[in-house]
Amino acid sequence: MSLNVVILAAGQGKRMHSALPKVLHRLAGKPLVRHVIDAARALNPATIVVVYGHGGEAVREAIAGPGIAFAKQEPQLGTGHAVLQAVPLLGAAETTLILYGDVPLTSIEALKALVGAAQKGGGAGGMAILTVELDDPTGYGRMVRSGTVGGKRPSSGSIVRIVEHRDATEAERAIREINSGIMAMPTARLKDWLAKLSNTNSQGEYYLTDIVPMALAEGITIASATAPHAWEVLGVNSKAQLAALERIHQRKLADALLEAGVTLADPARIDIRGMLSCGQDVSIDVNCVFEGDVVLGNDIVIGPHCVLKNVRVRAGTRIEAFCHLEDAEVGAHCRIGPYARLRPGAQLDEHVHIGNFVEVKKSTIGAGSKANHLAYVGDSEVGKNVNIGAGTITCNYDGVNKSKTIIGDGAFIGSDSTLVAPVTIGAGAYIGAGSTITKAAPADKLTLTRAKQLTVDAWKPPKKKLP
Repeated sequence: MSLNVVILAAGQGKRMHSALPKVLHRLAGKPLVRHVIDAARALNPATIVVVYGHGGEAVREAIAGPGIAFAKQEPQLGTGHAVLQAVPLLGAAETTLILYGDVPLTSIEALKALVGAAQKGGGAGGMAILTVELDDPTGYGRMVRSGTVGGKRPSSGSIVRIVEHRDATEAERAIREINSGIMAMPTARLKDWLAKLSNTNSQGEYYLTDIVPMALAEGITIASATAPHAWEVLGVNSKAQLAALERIHQRKLADALLEAGVTLADPARIDIRGMLSCGQDVSIDVNCVFEGDVVLGNDIVIGPHCVLKNVRVRAGTRIEAFCHLEDAEVGAHCRIGPYARLRPGAQLDEHVHIGNFVEVKKSTIGAGSKANHLAYVGDSEVGKNVNIGAGTITCNYDGVNKSKTIIGDGAFIGSDSTLVAPVTIGAGAYIGAGSTITKAAPADKLTLTRAKQLTVDAWKPPKKKLP
């Protein structure tokens, strides 16, 4: 059956103490509301409507994409009022699912179960609420079911009402099943119920939960789906809550890696902010960060404190501690670091060594080549089996334009050399240490530029002047 999804994302988030709208704060590298959108897309809805308010165009720009419609809530007069703004954009789908832009970790499985419960019986009129059982439900609305005794949830029984904590009796407060606020219901009935909402309450707002007694009064059976984990329905209202959910999410990702056979030195000290795909026998040390799309082949070792962003690393490579790789490709059996940096456009062939304090940018480096110490290689084509000595730099920028350096196969670049682009070093060429090369260096020849060394015999060291 067809489905509409409404995502409520208009809140300011005062407790975040930030100018950034709450739903744009990031968890695992992407905005909170983006997690919710991704989960919604997995349900193949006909329509996704995001209701925004605080942050205005910033929210729209951050999440705009195919299949997403926007409704503005201004002023913000409660959750029922927010959904009402989305009504003109709802498609003809039989069921509408209500989600929250600051509840990022609800599983797709739980949402499918919820929608299925609402659509049971052909979607003729069912409402379903996603619930969860908490060890400490203080402050949450309790789900009261037919047959509930002494706070214990019956094995079966329809929901007869939702009672807020402040209004609950002692027996009702013993109930551990709480209302998450995530619900699904027939679209046509939702529109009717929203039109009947009242704001006669202390806050002067229109609450979405007020449609529940309307449904019950009409004799509609209210079903439920239960989230298997409490964190699936937790929202973010503060930086502390955001940090707590981040750790929960990261541990979930780490457990999936462990289950797939990846060795993690400490599952509590890894951050995945995108997609990480690993082959067999991959080992990752502590405090590594993976951003964007990272693919690691077989038999790869990642040392501690490394950052990899949009990187592909082929089999047998070792990345030592404190390396930073971004938008780069690393061939098989390479050795990177420690303290190396591969910037966007770096492409390394197999058996390449990039050592400590070496930076590579927008360059290809052929098989077997080495830059083991303190070098910068930018806008360059480096051939096979090239040795780049310590202190070597390619001068690729003249203040306006970038130019290319080409180094042929088997060339040897002596330490502390400066290659001023555009320049070509021929295959098998030797560049003497300390040279500044501004013209093409021929293949299989020694090229060097050095001033004559002098010793001044009459020189005397300066003496400090007496006062």
